[in-house]
Amino acid sequence: MLLLLLLTNAFVLLPWAGAGRIIGGTEADAHSRPYMAFLEIESGSETTKCGGFLIRPDAVLSAAHCVHKKGRVRVTVILGAHNIRRKEESWQKIRAAKWVIHPKYSPDDFKNDIVLLKLEENAEINENVRCISIPKKNERVRVGDLCTVSGWGCTSEEEVMSDVLREVKLKVQNGEICQQLFPNYQRQSMICVGDKNHKKSSYKGDSGGPLVCNEKAHGIVSHGYGDHLSPEVFTRVAYFEPWIRKQLKKFSRKAIPCSPFSD
Repeated sequence: MLLLLLLTNAFVLLPWAGAGRIIGGTEADAHSRPYMAFLEIESGSETTKCGGFLIRPDAVLSAAHCVHKKGRVRVTVILGAHNIRRKEESWQKIRAAKWVIHPKYSPDDFKNDIVLLKLEENAEINENVRCISIPKKNERVRVGDLCTVSGWGCTSEEEVMSDVLREVKLKVQNGEICQQLFPNYQRQSMICVGDKNHKKSSYKGDSGGPLVCNEKAHGIVSHGYGDHLSPEVFTRVAYFEPWIRKQLKKFSRKAIPCSPFSD
């Protein structure tokens, strides 16, 4: 569904990351993924797009590489959207007051590719805007698990962004497959997803979106490899659960409904 690409050198295949797209997927039912967030990132004269997901009325998770830029950066989060190019009554457009990139994030190899954004105001939870639970540290997806990725990223390698939310089902792969493509692949903090024999993946524009398995956000769209659609690498949310919990407490010590932590 979602596949993140950077640049492809004429002689060398490079990892990709950034916006991401859903390839080989289908249009999602309108507002069937109420936790989805669309991020507009302004940096100087450049505006880029990413995905994200609501885990608390005041907090959105995404990929660090989406906001890791030089100079002044401004992030606007749109919740409750299906068609991102035509404003809908369900939209909630909220500025990110601040964000915390994981202190060990590495832009060179996308290790610890995770960021937590604090919204300027709490989202209104309704039928179109809801939180999604994240797994606890000891919860893991298994090889063969079928998960869903959603996003507004490119729908083909021609890099045309989708107006509407699209989704694709992808299988969790053995980590050894990704280790062969990505020398810096880390099993404890990353998830290998997508069958190389199927042209389905996330892609440019989908970065930061969730990998949903068993109704929990187990992964974050991070990066892929050159012109290979699959497999691709997702940040393993469970590994970062203690860090996420710590940052949320700093955001607010008050009890906020819609807790991201599953029972």
